[in-house]
Amino acid sequence: MRDIFGNPFRPVRFAPGWRTDTAIAIARQMYESRDFSAMPVLADALQDAGCDCADILAHCRDPQQVHVRGCWVADLVLGYE
Repeated sequence: MRDIFGNPFRPVRFAPGWRTDTAIAIARQMYESRDFSAMPVLADALQDAGCDCADILAHCRDPQQVHVRGCWVADLVLGYE
C-alpha cells in the first residue's frame, strides 16, 4: 500500500524542477517494462536534479520495498495524479 499511496500522514512536496528528462525517461521505462529495479537510479537522477526530500529518496533506495505500477514516486515524476 505504501508503494502506491506513500505515507498519508506525511505528504511530500515535489518540485517541478526535479522532473528532468533523465528522471522522466527512467520512470517511463520502468512503467513500460514493469521492471522497477532502476528505482535507485531514479533516486540518483532526482538527487542530481536537486531533490532533497528524504522520503522520496529513501523510498527509491529501500532494498526491501516492492515497487509496482502506480508507485507514488514514479507517478510524481511522470506527472500522474
